[in-house]
Amino acid sequence: MTTPPTIHELVDQERRLTLRRFNHADAWALGSMLVEMAHLREAPVAIDIRRGAQQLFHCALPGSSADNDAWIDRKRRVVERYGESSFLVGTRHREKGTTFEESSRLDPDTYAAHGGSFPITVEGAGVIGTVTVSGLPQAEDHAMVVDALSRFLASTPPGT
Repeated sequence: MTTPPTIHELVDQERRLTLRRFNHADAWALGSMLVEMAHLREAPVAIDIRRGAQQLFHCALPGSSADNDAWIDRKRRVVERYGESSFLVGTRHREKGTTFEESSRLDPDTYAAHGGSFPITVEGAGVIGTVTVSGLPQAEDHAMVVDALSRFLASTPPGT
């Protein structure tokens, strides 16, 4: 089981996982990396990558279900609305002694501040999309995305 990160750690993750660019080929590379990681971990997850409203990558691995796709949509909408990871948004509410569902007044069938959706942030452009994993406990969904983005960023040559 993954220990949930603090707000400071979550904010730092978003700051350091800023990309130089993000295009269709990058979405394929990142998505393929997540699929490989999930296979190695035998993780029953669904994976979704979007740039704006366009879905660039989606994969549902054995053991995942249509429920995971619904969770992806709900978590992704939190990132799109707040510009921060779904886990950070939920953690901010929990640290205030409340829940996202109680405080946000948003429809819980439409929004879920549970870990697993992360903003794709590009230098000079800001948040341009999302990468989301669903199927594991929320801290593990989040950790898988952060691990993949860290590896992806390390594998992208400077200036490209």
